[in-house]
Amino acid sequence: MICVLPYLLYILLIMLPVNESASTEDIDVLIILPKNNSYHFSISMVAPAIDYAQKKMKSVNGLYSGLNFNFHYENSNCGDEALFRLVDRSCQKKPDLILGPVCEYAAAPVARMASHWNIPVISAGALASGFSYKKEYSHLTRVAPSYLKMAETFSAMFHRFNWKNAFLIYEDDMDQRNCYFTLEGVHNILKTENVHIDALNIHSKDNKVDSDEIIKLIYDSEVIIMCAGADIIRDIMLAAHRRRLTNGSYIFFNIELFNSSSYGNGSWKRGDKFDMDAKQAYATLNTVTLLRTVKPEFEDFSMEVKKSLQKAGIRHCDSDNINVFVEGFHDALLLYAMAIVEVKQNGSNKTDGAQITQHMWNRTFEGIAGPVSIDANGDRYGDFSVMAMVDHETGTYEDVINYFGINGSFQMLPRFNNDRFTLRARHQMSMPDYSTKSCGLGVSAVTGITFGALLGAALLMAFYFFRKNYRITIERRTSRDIGKHRQLREDSIQSSFSTA
Repeated sequence: MICVLPYLLYILLIMLPVNESASTEDIDVLIILPKNNSYHFSISMVAPAIDYAQKKMKSVNGLYSGLNFNFHYENSNCGDEALFRLVDRSCQKKPDLILGPVCEYAAAPVARMASHWNIPVISAGALASGFSYKKEYSHLTRVAPSYLKMAETFSAMFHRFNWKNAFLIYEDDMDQRNCYFTLEGVHNILKTENVHIDALNIHSKDNKVDSDEIIKLIYDSEVIIMCAGADIIRDIMLAAHRRRLTNGSYIFFNIELFNSSSYGNGSWKRGDKFDMDAKQAYATLNTVTLLRTVKPEFEDFSMEVKKSLQKAGIRHCDSDNINVFVEGFHDALLLYAMAIVEVKQNGSNKTDGAQITQHMWNRTFEGIAGPVSIDANGDRYGDFSVMAMVDHETGTYEDVINYFGINGSFQMLPRFNNDRFTLRARHQMSMPDYSTKSCGLGVSAVTGITFGALLGAALLMAFYFFRKNYRITIERRTSRDIGKHRQLREDSIQSSFSTA
């Protein structure tokens, strides 16, 4: 009997419930985002989404019960401060995962340092083309579609509608340079498609530009692709309308990935004497934006996030503020959790950042707003919409084309009109030759008109050279001129679109 007791005790120990904390692994997550709530991806905006994801994982049949996330938020200030915060915290203990940064000049040094330290980085930003170069950013996964993915929409349209050349107009603030990076992606894609490309770089003051001078440069182009502030876009479209370039002989696009809700609500309207002309001009302006597919669960997520934002005192939120950045960081935490569970099942652990990163690539999973597909290079496939004015009376916009990046397919929606994307025959656009055609006027009248025109031109030239209330810098480049690889600033976000 005495000999049997040890065996009974052994069996009892096996049957006793195991303390769950013994199998729980703490994962330190460093989240580097701006504190400034003017950004769509500020800490206050994103934190509720990350908390929601953590709560959701705890309810998934114990699959993630062994993961205990500890979140640490640091201010990126959309600049060098992001790297400083990473280094300062790593002096105590390196994080197991980094979420963010979003801004390009903040993300570049952080992603390179994390790659060196073997730490996975997941961002719903860092959308510039240079981040596709994964030899430098080997541990970076992007859960929001990059500008290159967006540019594939244009590549597909150029093929479908047989367009041959493009003119890119972008506003460059020389700070965050969002429009510069946006059209860099378009340039890099189209230059591989035998498309002739010219580019116009605008440095504006107080959102004022000489739109008539800009319009003179696009006469030889077919497709005009713009990224700039709303007032600049309006000025350019009004100038194009005055010169009768909105008659179907040119195709106009504006790229607005994150504020598309403003279209359809009278984005052309300013309450001035040009409103009616602007509405007619915008009838030919197409807007490329992100395709939003929403599943029922997203509504619960959206309500929870909005409640948290209201408690935090963020009052500028509206029904469209649950943007791609907010939902992206929710999906980022979920993606990491799936990857580390798989890695642990293979006998490894949270310190193997390279293996965790590889498990996040080349896979599809169910995100909060729908399926999320990450390609073999760690970048999310993008789905985009083309919006157009469908009601010329009210000036409202609707989606007319959807583009699905994972298979490069189009969906033509009910309000799609093929004529809108078909270039019409172009008429010669030149000033009338008054020396040979007087239109019934006498010689002296024609002479007077000619003299008056010359005098007016001289006065305009003088006015142009002495006005100081704005500055515009124009750089015209062909695809041959922009082809060389160059670096931006000291943090070397790789680019083939800049001489900066």
